[in-house]
Amino acid sequence: MAETDLYLPLKAFLENAGYAVKGEVQGCDLVGVREGEPAVLLVCEMKLSFNLELVLQGVNRAAVSDEVWLAARASKGKGREHDARFRNLCRRLGFGLIAVSAAGLVDVILEPFAATPRRDPKRRSRLLAEHRRRVGDPQVGGGRGKPIMTAYRQDCILIATALLAGPQSPKQLKAHVARAPGILQGNVYGWFVRESRGIYGLSEVGRAAVQPPSV
Repeated sequence: MAETDLYLPLKAFLENAGYAVKGEVQGCDLVGVREGEPAVLLVCEMKLSFNLELVLQGVNRAAVSDEVWLAARASKGKGREHDARFRNLCRRLGFGLIAVSAAGLVDVILEPFAATPRRDPKRRSRLLAEHRRRVGDPQVGGGRGKPIMTAYRQDCILIATALLAGPQSPKQLKAHVARAPGILQGNVYGWFVRESRGIYGLSEVGRAAVQPPSV
């Protein structure tokens, strides 16, 4: 079992609880948002076993979220999740604990004790904005070392796809992506070229990124 195998059972469990769930958002394995006034922002970090590194990740996420959950594969024997000292530590920190069996069954060991205080509103705002901008859930949580399909990259793909029809102005492209002018100017991936004053087209790199290879 890999960390990514924990994601879908956790996603289903939290969606059933009313959260919109997306993976790998701003470095967090799983982010859930329950809309309201205010919105409730949940972060769940995953490991194959309950360990100190998982707790430390939870401490870091506490500054940006309203709820922190720690999830790991259910141990076959007396794992850390059965250790009263470990559970007490997580309870004092306000973290929830979830064990996921090999069959994908979710076992809530510990509910979040209380809402975690928000100490970094700017980071929380960025996390919430990225979750809301991202279309669908293109990234399985728990993966490492692979490019992340961020909301920014999704917008770049939409712009590049529109430009396959030919060069256009930022104003025209705003019909597809509201922040098109800034993306064209920044050109983070090198996909766009300025054809003439106020008109943009695709570079070869950009065309290759969105155009299916010819057979």
